[in-house]
Amino acid sequence: MSKVTIPEKLTVDWLKERYKANELTPEDVVSEIIKRSNADQEMNIWITPPSMEIIKPYLDGLRALDKESAPLWGIPFAIKDNIDLADVPTTAGCPEYAYTPKEHAIVVSRLIEAGAVPVGKANLDQFATGLVGTRSPYGETHNSFRPELISGGSSAGSAVSVARGQAAFSLGTDTAGSGRIPALLNNLVGYKPSLGSWSTKGVVPACASLDCVTVFAHSLKEALLVDDSVRGIEESDPWSRYFPQPVSVVPDKFLIPSNPLDFYGPYAKEYSEAWDKAVDKLKTLNVPIEYVDTKFLSDAAAILYDGPMVAERWAAVGEFIEKNPGVAFPVTEKVIRSGSAEQYDATSVFKAIHKLQAYKLETKKLFENAVLVMPTAGGTWTRNEVRENPIATNSAMGLYTNHCNLLDLCAVAIPAGEAASKLPFGITLFGLAKEEGLIRGAASLYESTSEKTNQTFDEPTTLVAVCGLHMRGFPLEKQMNECRARFVKEAKTAPKYQMVKLPSTPAKPGLIKNEQIAGSIELEIWEMPLVEFGKFTASIPAPLGIGKVELEDGSEVSGFICESHAVYTAEDITASGGWRHVLQVN
Repeated sequence: MSKVTIPEKLTVDWLKERYKANELTPEDVVSEIIKRSNADQEMNIWITPPSMEIIKPYLDGLRALDKESAPLWGIPFAIKDNIDLADVPTTAGCPEYAYTPKEHAIVVSRLIEAGAVPVGKANLDQFATGLVGTRSPYGETHNSFRPELISGGSSAGSAVSVARGQAAFSLGTDTAGSGRIPALLNNLVGYKPSLGSWSTKGVVPACASLDCVTVFAHSLKEALLVDDSVRGIEESDPWSRYFPQPVSVVPDKFLIPSNPLDFYGPYAKEYSEAWDKAVDKLKTLNVPIEYVDTKFLSDAAAILYDGPMVAERWAAVGEFIEKNPGVAFPVTEKVIRSGSAEQYDATSVFKAIHKLQAYKLETKKLFENAVLVMPTAGGTWTRNEVRENPIATNSAMGLYTNHCNLLDLCAVAIPAGEAASKLPFGITLFGLAKEEGLIRGAASLYESTSEKTNQTFDEPTTLVAVCGLHMRGFPLEKQMNECRARFVKEAKTAPKYQMVKLPSTPAKPGLIKNEQIAGSIELEIWEMPLVEFGKFTASIPAPLGIGKVELEDGSEVSGFICESHAVYTAEDITASGGWRHVLQVN
């Protein structure tokens, strides 16, 4: 029996802490998940629901893994039912299509090797064709906050399982937005890596050249922990591509649409206002903003569903539909059959490919060292509204998502407050496939500001000034998080400091009090529990250390300083005004 109360929201960090303290076992967690799934049966989250019969072999397998070295030991996860779990049927949302695989999908196998525990197969829009979560013979998946609203699709059950505390994270897929729309509507992070960086072997194809496995989690940190376990080339997968592990870094600039954006549905006004607030927040993050015309993105997206590229969906499951007339969900069959239209001949396909290539070039030029920010969606719908107008409502949901994989972009959907009570709002950050680190840095910057603004401590703390890689969105921000620090504000030093660029790898700055070469340097103030401060200070390598830093208001706080001898081998960057500006110039 569990020694602790299991919270409604399961997170990787919380579970790891309980396991380490021997206050909880994976068996305890799974038992609670099964209870929750039984209680939520009417929400249509699962196709193969959690059961001890399915899960026990994976719980038993944990005994062979070292709890300390297996990064996801005992962490429960859900699997969208178009991704193979060995010896459990894969339906793709169509009972007549179902088959029972003998092997796991590559991503599932890698997660199990890392200690994660699969708990069930989640509901989806049939054949991953839809963004609403209502196109399933297994029932419409309910929104986790408001049952009258859509859950988002096609990875509907995957997202809701996490939001309802029946998994700590889940796998979805994304061809045109299915790994991002459900994240928005259920207040989660939806991470869509660069195409090919996660293997799609063992995934029922929708559009094989565009398909991507994704993850839903409660935070960017936990989504990236999953990425650490599944990323990597798979030699047996023809769609697999090598991408090195991305390093989080803040982009040179945010791109924001200059053209008017469309908002729709019963909460269009609330979504529009939430977007304006999100833009206002972006303006406080100390990253330059450039307004750009994004109409070409929707022009590119039209190639997928209003052009010959939809034929790839017919290539995936058309033969099954032809042999089994009337079996598919009606609206799904209509969409898939559109790919068999006579006008979509080989010539039209190549014309579309050539057109798309031109859009990719335009995208590459615009996105270099930058991140595009858009609403994840322009609104939502009630399930009744979708039933009454299934095509138009679904199309609207993809307005700001469909271009992504066509243009070889990576993306992360993150929460951005509420549009109304129990109505989450979210934004998506887009980057070039080769620059995945930029969306990570940007998302971390935005997320850390959101999460820590209202954090308080019930223990003694101290303020810490950071001026380099420990700032929000940079690689060592994770050390601040590990020390339970919270961001307080941006600030500047008194005009008495020199900043140098140290000859290290990676490059980092040093702050030296030197009134002869003096400037006011931008930095960040964080609050850290005193019990963590000693450990943090001990980890800092020479020539850096912790001393007192004078701020422009005359106050002093503990912060990073640099030994003065470092100036002889370092580049003076005082005139830049701060480390962020140095990176933006370089």
